Amino acid sequence: MEFNDYQRAANRTLFGSEQVLTNCALGLSSETGQVVDLVKNYTFHGKKLDKSELTKEMGDVLWYLSQVAQWADISFDDVAKQNIDRLNERYPSATPRD
Repeated sequence: MEFNDYQRAANRTLFGSEQVLTNCALGLSSETGQVVDLVKNYTFHGKKLDKSELTKEMGDVLWYLSQVAQWADISFDDVAKQNIDRLNERYPSATPRD
């Protein structure tokens, strides 16, 4: 799936018109915290990493991030492309991992 296609499809489920940016930013923070908590419990508390739950929470992070971009009229493809361009500039000799 292309990032812009995802962004449009995700936007279908965005409800509310007031304080949408604040809601999405807070939701992004909350969902990111849930990803962090799963990793913390795996790393420091010896819990099994539940990949299904991790995938679900990462999807929630992706949804909120796409909607912050949507609100700001920023193409999600542009977000991804600019990030890769910055990484390539920062780490020009890095090689892909398998």
